[in-house]
Amino acid sequence: MSRCLIALLLLPSAAAAQIKPERLYNGINRPFPVKVSVPRATREASVQLLAPGTAEVVATANVAGDKADLAKLFPNLWTAKAPRMLYAQLVADGRKIGPAIVLQPMTNPPVVRLNADGKTVDFLPDEDQAYAGIRAYVDKHLVLNTSMGRMEFRLRPDAAPNTAFTIMELVKGGLYTDTIWHRVVAKRADGSPFVIQGGDPAGTGSGGPGFAYALEKSTLPHDFGVISIARSTDPNTNGCQVFVCLSREGTKHLDGRYASFGQLVRGADAVLKIGAVPVGKEDRPLNPPKIHGAELIDAAPYGTGPAVLSRPN
Repeated sequence: MSRCLIALLLLPSAAAAQIKPERLYNGINRPFPVKVSVPRATREASVQLLAPGTAEVVATANVAGDKADLAKLFPNLWTAKAPRMLYAQLVADGRKIGPAIVLQPMTNPPVVRLNADGKTVDFLPDEDQAYAGIRAYVDKHLVLNTSMGRMEFRLRPDAAPNTAFTIMELVKGGLYTDTIWHRVVAKRADGSPFVIQGGDPAGTGSGGPGFAYALEKSTLPHDFGVISIARSTDPNTNGCQVFVCLSREGTKHLDGRYASFGQLVRGADAVLKIGAVPVGKEDRPLNPPKIHGAELIDAAPYGTGPAVLSRPN
């Protein structure tokens, strides 16, 4: 093997180059260490703080070496009067490289209360308000490998941060392995396509992960390919069961009542195939499609990557 080829093999690829937090939890007014990996030929590297959704550049700071302290690069992370979700993106010679880091402020979430109608909910400010620091992790996509094809979802922690993070932890723990799509509602009474639901380890529609967490007021509208969390009447019973929306018309009434946390970017055919399976009583498929397993893969650099899918005509 030639020396030139060996040198090329030793160079980190653009796909491998990225920024990673050294800790998941970073307390306020303390160092915020991250590891930095860029191709050796890079002339100038920087970290950009990007706004969710728009990917607008909020701040930029140059980096050198294989480590950096985001608290020193961006002092405003600790001094902002109204901390907000941001993405930290590595840039090499003017080009975004690798997945970004999700920067979620650790603040007290609202208290959720079910209204007297038994359907709508109120989100009330917690009586104790504090900004404790940042939970930081590499931006990921969720992949569901099903018996009818592969589905890939762009996670939206900017819309429902605690829900997205909890689902990631369940995926890492293998909860979705060999579960089924136990409920398929191809159409509501008005004819609008509704949802496919799965992820129950019991396979009955009543099982969960052994714990529950509060509903979040997600900013992501329910629409075709949006993945959201199922729950019982009580808004504090979110668990592991997920549903994927089949249309905007059929699911828009779920906005604000269920925590949507991701959008389909690949696998519309798989969603539609599952949505078309024959069902029996209580919308249970006669031969339930399976989720063979779930995995997390690195997202594309923030603001790039595959587009969100719409329902095919």
